[in-house]
Amino acid sequence: MHDSPVPTSSGNLQTAVVVLAATDAASSRCADGTLLDRLTGQLVRLPVGDVHVVGRSSDIIRAPGGTYLIGAEGSRGIADDLRRIAEVARTATGPVAVIAGDLVAHTEALAMLLAHPARDTSAVVNTDGRDSGPLRPPVRIEGGRVAAAGSTFHGVADANGTFKGVLQVGVADLPLLAETAETLAEPAETGRFGLLGGAEAGELLLVGLVRSGVPVRACAVGRLRCDRVAGQADADSAMSRLDEVDEDRARLDATVKPDDGFFTTHFVSSWSTHLVKTAADLRLTPNAVTGISVGLAVIAAVSFTAGTREAQITGAVLLYLSFVFDCVDGQLARYTRAFSPLGAWLDATFDRVKEYAVYVGLALGYTAGLDDSRGGPHGIWMLAVAAMILQMLRHTIDFSYAGSRADAVREEVRAGTAASPAVLAEASTWPVPQETPPERQAEVAGGIAAAEQYLRERRDSGDVSGNTVVRLSRRLERVPLTRWLKKIIVLPIGERMALIAVTAAVFNARVTFVALLTWGGVAALYTVAGRIGRSLNR
Repeated sequence: MHDSPVPTSSGNLQTAVVVLAATDAASSRCADGTLLDRLTGQLVRLPVGDVHVVGRSSDIIRAPGGTYLIGAEGSRGIADDLRRIAEVARTATGPVAVIAGDLVAHTEALAMLLAHPARDTSAVVNTDGRDSGPLRPPVRIEGGRVAAAGSTFHGVADANGTFKGVLQVGVADLPLLAETAETLAEPAETGRFGLLGGAEAGELLLVGLVRSGVPVRACAVGRLRCDRVAGQADADSAMSRLDEVDEDRARLDATVKPDDGFFTTHFVSSWSTHLVKTAADLRLTPNAVTGISVGLAVIAAVSFTAGTREAQITGAVLLYLSFVFDCVDGQLARYTRAFSPLGAWLDATFDRVKEYAVYVGLALGYTAGLDDSRGGPHGIWMLAVAAMILQMLRHTIDFSYAGSRADAVREEVRAGTAASPAVLAEASTWPVPQETPPERQAEVAGGIAAAEQYLRERRDSGDVSGNTVVRLSRRLERVPLTRWLKKIIVLPIGERMALIAVTAAVFNARVTFVALLTWGGVAALYTVAGRIGRSLNR
């Protein structure tokens, strides 16, 4: 399966859900009873475990089918809600999701996060920054992650999206979730966040996690609906908007990854969803589609061995179709939610096998199809092996860097040198110390304001550590042209397959390997230089 994530959940690692239903809006009526009844019914149909409903009373919430024991506990205020979430985070064995009880959403919008195999820390967002307002706190999304988050108390510079009330925290981040919730409970209880309506716990947690440096994946709902409501009129309007969207079509469109490369986005994903739907109707599994992709790549490699122009063109077309099915298997897995460890292993293994088989086919074809007067076979195997080695080195660089970054973050957290949620929460609400002499209060207040502004500028740039390279990279992400150029220059798999197909069809294998070595070398240098720059500026 093309680039499909590896599942990290199992039966004992299901997501625990905390539904915050202490507002009047959660009791708004709909065809399923109340909005809270509807929401708990949707959760029953998703792969979640315990559901904790924090309501205004100790009533038991109706759950269609009775699949899960859903207990309701009376809320004593937002600080109490945050402490309940901290308690759940400390005892959970799987991810923890925090969901607003006044939510009107398509089931698929919830599934995009709760049924995602990565089980990572993520938030449901809308990428329309103009949508911000009450119950829709602003966020800034960069590179598929929430770079900055706001609430009724915290602002966001250059917001380009809104938080939709659904937050999931992965297992690795649960200790920080518990700490953040406890930290935020104290200022919420003492009124330092100002007047709160009782439904802000989720957005405050998102602010705290983002400002603590936790990577939060932005799960965009696209055309699906996921709206919090303020009362019965809002609920009626939101329910009517659900029917305006073809949920299955939206689910199909959502199988296309929004952060893919240029070639994949414009020349594959623009039409591959038709194949996904056909494959689903035929009840093909993602692994079966992977097999089709491998078969086409093998036939392409065999075609390349003939060395004639017709065979080169045929091989190029088959290689393109192989890559299309390589994308379709991952999209089908997301559409049918049929993820498996075997599929992830097949994806990672056969992507390399297919590419190297094509290299061998091209080299054999060049040797067989050209005599000495047209360039000859001399040196072609050296070029083919060099291209393989370069590609293996690039993969090694990618995997080793990702692993070292994860290890470094864990060590920082263990050593206490990472950004502390206590410090970050405190920085936004620093009061002038009571023991400050009256004649110095203005001076101290001015110093606090300057410190707040400094921290705000660093956070709003998406750079807690002051990393110049990261700031530059994220600025380039905001411009469509430079964002696409950044994706193209690293020669991802889509661009690589296109380069092989075009050069093989129009020229010959020598040109193909020279192009791969040249572009691949530039990509490797660009990647290494960027990562060294990030590391030196940490």
